[in-house]
Amino acid sequence: MSPLILTPNIAGADDFYAELLAVHDGLSKSESDAFNARLLLILANHVGDRGTLAAALEAARDTGAG
Repeated sequence: MSPLILTPNIAGADDFYAELLAVHDGLSKSESDAFNARLLLILANHVGDRGTLAAALEAARDTGAG
């Protein structure tokens, strides 16, 4: 397993963020939450490596404890 990349690493990150916001436009809170869950599961399936996914869960929990 490679270490997680936690620094900006998306080409056209601002464009991607705008797309992410746009796809939520007009969705209710529950629809938006369901979309986020589907997107997360699709990306997790793409990653596939359980060690990487476990590290990502831990990183998200640690950085979200604010």
